[in-house]
Amino acid sequence: MATDRVQFHEMGLDDRVLKAVADLGWSEPTLIQEKAIPLALEGKDLLARARTGSGKTAAYAVPVIQRILASKQSVREQDVRALVLVPTKELGQQVQAMVRQLTAYCSRDVRVADVSGKADLSAQRPILMEKPDVVVGTPSRVLAHLNAQNLVLHSSLEMLVVDEADLIFSFGFEADLKKLLCHLPKIYQSFLMSATLSEDVQALKELLLHNPVILKLQGSQLPDGSQLQQYSIKCEEEDKFLLTYTLLKLRLVQGKTLVFVGTVDRCYRLKLFLEQFGIPACVLNSELPVQSRCHIITQFNQGFYDYIIATDEESLGDPSASSSCGQMSKDKEYGVSRGVDFHNVANVINFDFPTTVDSYIHRVGRTARADNPGTALSFISHTELGLLSQVEEALTGENSGSALKPYEFKMEEIEGFRYRCRDAMRSVTKQAVREARLKELKQELLNSEKLKTYFEDNPRDLQLLRHDKDLHPAVVKPHLKNVPEYLSKTRTHTRFTKMAVAGNSSFSPISCSSRDTEGGGESSVQPEEEEEEGKAQSRGSHEEQLQGEN
Repeated sequence: MATDRVQFHEMGLDDRVLKAVADLGWSEPTLIQEKAIPLALEGKDLLARARTGSGKTAAYAVPVIQRILASKQSVREQDVRALVLVPTKELGQQVQAMVRQLTAYCSRDVRVADVSGKADLSAQRPILMEKPDVVVGTPSRVLAHLNAQNLVLHSSLEMLVVDEADLIFSFGFEADLKKLLCHLPKIYQSFLMSATLSEDVQALKELLLHNPVILKLQGSQLPDGSQLQQYSIKCEEEDKFLLTYTLLKLRLVQGKTLVFVGTVDRCYRLKLFLEQFGIPACVLNSELPVQSRCHIITQFNQGFYDYIIATDEESLGDPSASSSCGQMSKDKEYGVSRGVDFHNVANVINFDFPTTVDSYIHRVGRTARADNPGTALSFISHTELGLLSQVEEALTGENSGSALKPYEFKMEEIEGFRYRCRDAMRSVTKQAVREARLKELKQELLNSEKLKTYFEDNPRDLQLLRHDKDLHPAVVKPHLKNVPEYLSKTRTHTRFTKMAVAGNSSFSPISCSSRDTEGGGESSVQPEEEEEEGKAQSRGSHEEQLQGEN
């Protein structure tokens, strides 16, 4: 059947675009690209639903670039011909990067500008005065430029794209979008790209599309069980911390991992908790400057960090949802679980279960992208059982292979670690969390603003800037960083299995017994590095006393 698929070279694309596609290593189009690109090139409006990681960005970027190249053969006047609306600044930067990659051999003919950043309108005005062919931005930012007359679209716009369309209204852009439409011409081609077809997307369809072709690709919004393995484990608050510590410290979770929590406070609480055990992790939330957030994502994709603790804030604009640190400004155009392209994520851990089915889909969709395997593990407290039922019902209704399986795990086998967990949790007070938030915000503002010019002149030094350094507002107890020998020995009896090792996404609970030697013994849990084990000899008297009692 593969021979029946339409290839890139059969779509009538410019040779320069085909060369860029080849450089990206795309041997053949994904399903959404195969269906959407020819229809878009015919001039049809599109409403496309495809699961995250399926190549939706290129599905609209390629025809946009091709149409601009074609129009410049007859019209030499420079104008803004395409507008791409995105719900978050991070996604705006990602779209700009994708367009630049696809125009690597025609960058003089097709120019792109991302105006979704926090720079002053006056600072971005010179860029827009040059009339880039493609403008990328959030609805509020684009509207601000239109009102300031930095951008004029009513006579030149030919194509409008709304990426992650299901988020535009939920991120509070409905009013901005409706005002923005008054600045557009009466006739233009439109694309709506979305991971879900929600009521908001239907409303956008009525506003923007004219006799659209509707593409509903993949019956399930998530990959099937052969590619994405989804597990849930019922555990209460303390057990969530205990399990996270055990999985990460004993290296039972391997590969890049995203840990999602519900609020900014919990984000820092978990980071400070892990710091007690010498486990570095980055924090990603709406308070951090956009430059810092994008830099964290870039370095994560480049392999600088293994763990990111991210918030998935559903009500950024709701003052009632703010915490005790509510005076810190949050960026309503922030988004991590949705749209942002994290590369090669092996695991997603839902430390706090998402509050909606769509949020679950977008979170878990960060792993198992394209043809890569992935694993998702969700911690479920008794208050979240109703949300779990909703997610299971939605996933089972689409594809029985997408349901969450129970992670059969004996918590009593890690009871020996509980006292260390409690010791660390006592050190992470509300005051410590508050100080950590303030400290990191000050650090990132410094990195983002005062050093911006320096890093532009010295890009190599930017690579040395790390975001997973210890914050240390809590009292750090050095002995917690090492796993005592008497605890590490119990690991040979533990019913763990390694999560989503790169290229091997097996996550079925396997008893580490005599059966582990079968098939080369790959399922056995090996001890930590010898050098870290050796450090146990130097632990303090408190550690020795506990060992004696044991």
